[in-house]
Amino acid sequence: MHAYYCDHFVLPLPPHHRFPMEKYSLLRRRVARELPDVQMYVPPAATADELMRVHDPRYVRRVFQGALCPDQVRRIGFPWSPELVERSRRSVGGTIAAARQAILDGGAVNLAGGTHHAFSDRGEGFCVFNDVAVSIEAMRREGRIGRAAVVDLDVHQGNGTARLFQGDRSVYTASVHGESNFPFHKEMSDLDIALPDGADDGAFLAATERVLDGALDHGPDLLYYVAGADPFVDDRLGRLAVSARGLAVRDAMVTEACRTRGVPLVIVMAGGYGLHIADTVAIHFHSVRALVEEWGRAA
Repeated sequence: MHAYYCDHFVLPLPPHHRFPMEKYSLLRRRVARELPDVQMYVPPAATADELMRVHDPRYVRRVFQGALCPDQVRRIGFPWSPELVERSRRSVGGTIAAARQAILDGGAVNLAGGTHHAFSDRGEGFCVFNDVAVSIEAMRREGRIGRAAVVDLDVHQGNGTARLFQGDRSVYTASVHGESNFPFHKEMSDLDIALPDGADDGAFLAATERVLDGALDHGPDLLYYVAGADPFVDDRLGRLAVSARGLAVRDAMVTEACRTRGVPLVIVMAGGYGLHIADTVAIHFHSVRALVEEWGRAA
């Protein structure tokens, strides 16, 4: 199995901005240490042309040139820097590369990605470009897929992804998220299940089953799984009460369903802001391991 990473593109961030970013290098090290059969690569950066198939060219140019207005920077949540541009492009490139590999092998992982709050003309919530949307457009442009599905199981609705594919019947978007959590204005996916604060394993896994069935019934040539770690009970930004075991069951449900239905699977990491960073890393690691184990059964 192949995994793509870009954590060595370090952002020059003040201390209060660092906690969303530290998990990535820890995750890559754990994958390298405990899953030696996973082949890891630094992805190429997404090109301006690839990004502009989804994003407003004026927005892409402003990001590249450091010409974002203060409100645009505030919405993204990170200060602009050349390193932010490079890392954002590499993160998108990782999802493009993982999609190509998944179509060949059945599954692949981006150890970053899941930047589902990015719209055509703006970023939000630590998301500059929408990696899944850009990857879908790249796969369609290359003639590799006709239909795609996005199963978003991050605690925050993938509002940017939902908005970008509204009205596009070839892409099915589904989301399980916190009803009262960010973003406070939700967009309309093909299927949205909003859970109340404190929802536990039972409610979360029942919702997961519903959105997964809906996505697979769409008949996708490729499925993107946004495997956020933030539904976890001890996540700083989560507000749900899903256990680590519940999230492991979630991973198994997605990977097994895709394998048995013969649908190539791309996993992207998305959010995770645990009180203890080791918990977040462990949850993301299990998402990677679940794919390795599931495809091992098929070998």
